[in-house]
Amino acid sequence: MKPLARALLVCALALLGAAPLPAQALAEFNVRDYGATGNGSTNDDDAIDRAINAASAAPGGTVVFPSGRYRARTIHLKSNVTLRLDSGATLLAASSGMDAAESNPNDDYQDYGHSHFHNSLMWGSGITDFHITGTGTIDGDGNLITGNPSSGQADKALTLTECSNISIEGVTFRRGGHFAALINGCHDITIDNLKTIHSSSGVRDGINLINSWNVTVTNSRIEASDDALVFKSDYALGHTYTSQNVRVRDTTVYSHENNALQFGSETCGSFRDFRFENITVLGAGKAGIGIVSMDGAIIEDIHYDNVTLTKTTSPFFFKIGERKRCPGSPPAGRIRNITISDVTGTDLTAPVVTGTVGASDYTSTLTGTPSVDLGPGITFRNVDLTVPGGHPASEASRVPGEFLTTYPPRDYGARPSYGYWIRHAAGITLNGETRFDDNDNRPYVIADDASDVQVNGVVAQRGSGSAYDVGFSGVTGYAVRDSANTSGDALRVRATNSTPVPGTPESLYAEAEAGTVTAPMQVAADTAASGGSYVTVAAGNNSKSSAPSTGWTTIPFTVEHDGRFAVWARVIAANDGDDSFWVRSGTGSWTNWNSVPIGTSWHWAKLPVTYDLAAGARTITFAYREDGARLDRVAISSDPAFNPTGTPRS
Repeated sequence: MKPLARALLVCALALLGAAPLPAQALAEFNVRDYGATGNGSTNDDDAIDRAINAASAAPGGTVVFPSGRYRARTIHLKSNVTLRLDSGATLLAASSGMDAAESNPNDDYQDYGHSHFHNSLMWGSGITDFHITGTGTIDGDGNLITGNPSSGQADKALTLTECSNISIEGVTFRRGGHFAALINGCHDITIDNLKTIHSSSGVRDGINLINSWNVTVTNSRIEASDDALVFKSDYALGHTYTSQNVRVRDTTVYSHENNALQFGSETCGSFRDFRFENITVLGAGKAGIGIVSMDGAIIEDIHYDNVTLTKTTSPFFFKIGERKRCPGSPPAGRIRNITISDVTGTDLTAPVVTGTVGASDYTSTLTGTPSVDLGPGITFRNVDLTVPGGHPASEASRVPGEFLTTYPPRDYGARPSYGYWIRHAAGITLNGETRFDDNDNRPYVIADDASDVQVNGVVAQRGSGSAYDVGFSGVTGYAVRDSANTSGDALRVRATNSTPVPGTPESLYAEAEAGTVTAPMQVAADTAASGGSYVTVAAGNNSKSSAPSTGWTTIPFTVEHDGRFAVWARVIAANDGDDSFWVRSGTGSWTNWNSVPIGTSWHWAKLPVTYDLAAGARTITFAYREDGARLDRVAISSDPAFNPTGTPRS
């Protein structure tokens, strides 16, 4: 039924007092009813726009693309619309007539492709409740440019800016141009069962999530020539948002020439609270897992669990740089509190060696700057790698340059160690097994200009001509424990101008809401809080003279070694009438923690108490005292140099 006929029928039924057509029938808007041909040559974008306008006005309508090939110039997206590409439906980019790139006064802070949004096959700005679903395909058809487009050309398949309640499910992107999907400043995003297809031409980046939060990516396969699944924070919008609360699960990623899972390089705003689980990396011409802070960003609370790496040039590449390509030329940022658990890596060479990627393999690299350490809290647990090997002992004496303004792994050349190369770092822990395919006479790990570097429970293969297994140079606090080579012999340590760890310090974190919370204490939501939640007491409850009999959060910690532990808490205390808690260890005496440092945003504060804790399961309990104080995250540490804010070294 044509749209006009349908509308007349509804009016007639209403005048006769009859029931209108079912709501679901009214909610579907077939693009062919609005003039689309689906013949692959006629430009159907005007018809598609008409269908989108009708669906948005419904509101909440579904724009249906039945089987066919729909050639289109720029399509203009609106709120309260679902695009459904049925089986056999392909949306094809036209070769000309695309919307012109809008002007942007912030061009200088990022590449051209990041700075302009309208020159896309589809774009929407400020829209909400927008969805793409179905089993069809969105294909640039070789017409989306991978460089800077000329007049009438586009370089992106899908662009969304400052949008909310977005989902992309089931569809396939091919030949997406510079970006298959560029999503900037958006929140509450669901990506499921999405496919982006790598091809020999017409594709660069897969999915770019920029300045975005509350994101879930599941059950997808994301391939690209350049970066595949990448998280960035540029200044194209004239401001940034904190990228946070991002979950990526059960997903396969492949980059033909660059990074598979990547933070950066555009890093004006900060990133926190990311979780990657059950990830398969099939290839990466640069890094399998890459984190770079080049423009001042703080990147923290990032966790990878159950990852398989193959055909990756560099398994891990973490770097702090000083490119400063953001307003105000910000100083170096931070990368801290990163855990990598249960990772297996084999066949760790580049998918293809071309002039754009350099050598076929590079050692995993963790490096800060001469003035700002990478870390603390960088932990590798059960990470088993088989690297290519084949390097001579002479490379163990190499001292790569700093390269503070660039970020490709190839810049450093061959590293002096085969397993991990660490420089300008603090709080690094390595655990797992590292072997090589061909004899490698470099040491397993070298750490230079660092502090608190611990090799715990490691198995590392030894080259037939290697002089030592683990090297420390200018390291304050190193340890090699419960570690051996593949023959069971203790690892050989070479330490120069370095000191071992005194005792066995450890630092542990926990969320306040993860403890046992009893009323009137309660869990509340805040996107700025770690994990999105915090603990506070219901208004009107105060217990200033003594600790209450209920109204606690009891937070568990598993302590591995005896020690004296200091305690920190991430808090908000808005004024001096709402700035206190009661706190105790186990069932010990309560301490009145009064005069918590005042602040209306989350900040770390150190408690005026330490606890002697024996190894084993332990608890720290916070009880309410004044009803305006808020508690987010708690840290305990037996390390005298520990600071949860990651203050840089002098």
